Amino acid sequence: MKLVLTCEHGGNEIPYAYIKYFKNKAILETHRGYDLGALDMFQTLVPLCDATYFSTISRLLVELNRSLHHKNLFSEFTKNISQSEKTEIIQTYYLPYRTAVENNIQRYIAKGEAVLHLSIHSFTSVLNSVERNCDIGLLYDSSKKPEQQFCKDFKAELKKQNSNLKVRFNYPYLGKADGFTTYLRKQFSDNYIGIEIEVNQKFTNENKIDLAFKNAIFKAIHCIKSKS
Repeated sequence: MKLVLTCEHGGNEIPYAYIKYFKNKAILETHRGYDLGALDMFQTLVPLCDATYFSTISRLLVELNRSLHHKNLFSEFTKNISQSEKTEIIQTYYLPYRTAVENNIQRYIAKGEAVLHLSIHSFTSVLNSVERNCDIGLLYDSSKKPEQQFCKDFKAELKKQNSNLKVRFNYPYLGKADGFTTYLRKQFSDNYIGIEIEVNQKFTNENKIDLAFKNAIFKAIHCIKSKS
């Protein structure tokens, strides 16, 4: 099995041509601008993987984890810009990233390989004054037996590393909601497992994730990969 690793929300960069639309630049430093700690988690897992892709363009410019038809593809800061600018953003930042990942998965599957795609994200520990009761969320399509089994195995391995970790399935979001893995499942009905790993940002300090926490995830994935 080939392991493909992606990180759609690794940074909060806004290209110079579009910075004029972000008068409130402080928003870029918050969880709305990017997934804090996600790129650090991604970089920790790179040695385990066969192919890796990440983006450091802010999700507030264009949302790489949404389909082209999704109402939140462009944020409140970019949804009212000209259509020509939107097209340029899609052509320059959105399509190259997503097409590169999709094409590589296509090549693996065409060669008879199965693909495990892990998409690395993080979530704010408190949203709308409500604390999220989870350390690691595993998002998957519950109708896909291989995805269901992977998440069960992954949770078991994580518990071996740290029995105190609270691991939840399809929390704090649903794995079947619009996202990159959801899109790719439709492209590859066989030999594709797409899982979003959501890490609680309470483990993050200055955009770095707690070392012991990272190591637990690394070792759990390493154990599963060794058995596959």
